[in-house]
Amino acid sequence: MTEPAPPLRRDAERNRQLLLRTAYELMASRGLDVPYEDIARAAGTGMGTVYRRFPQRQDLLDALFSEHIDTVIGFAEEASRHEDAWAGLTWFLERQLEVEAQSRGLGELLRGRNQATEVVRRAHERMTPLVAGLIDRAVRAGQLPAGATPADFAAAHVMVGSVMDASRAFAPGLWRRALRVALAGLCHADLSGDPPDEVVIDHLYNDQTK
Repeated sequence: MTEPAPPLRRDAERNRQLLLRTAYELMASRGLDVPYEDIARAAGTGMGTVYRRFPQRQDLLDALFSEHIDTVIGFAEEASRHEDAWAGLTWFLERQLEVEAQSRGLGELLRGRNQATEVVRRAHERMTPLVAGLIDRAVRAGQLPAGATPADFAAAHVMVGSVMDASRAFAPGLWRRALRVALAGLCHADLSGDPPDEVVIDHLYNDQTK
């Protein structure tokens, strides 16, 4: 068994928390592409301090967003307990997008822009069967057309998220209208024909820059 990492010295832990707060604030407004140089400058630390604490960018992203991702998973689990499948599904999508609206970086991470961490991949693995169960229940209840799949909702999530990112500066609530449009479209869409393979979900979330 490996020995647990020794606890950080008090001043080192203060630096780590300062870097996390600074990085979160910058990424909330600017997205995931904030350079380490900008984080160090805003935190008043040296570049060496940033790299000692977070040698890989994914280390930083996991530390910043793990708690928020757990919150989104909790939304999916709560939605799966809703008596009305469609109400649970729409509630989940709106709650997830509300969290993303508070942080551009989190939204980009959950929608796979640039890089998806192992934490995000595990989150999608846990959420997909929950959403699939809600969709199946809604189809059987006549609330969704036959043929609706998790990939359709992943596409709606990515599309509404794109509206959110494009309109943050001038119409930050526009995504809510886009969500209503997307959900209405799913309710009335003709989804006959071959459904998309589940691998489409991975490509939507993980391969957007390829």
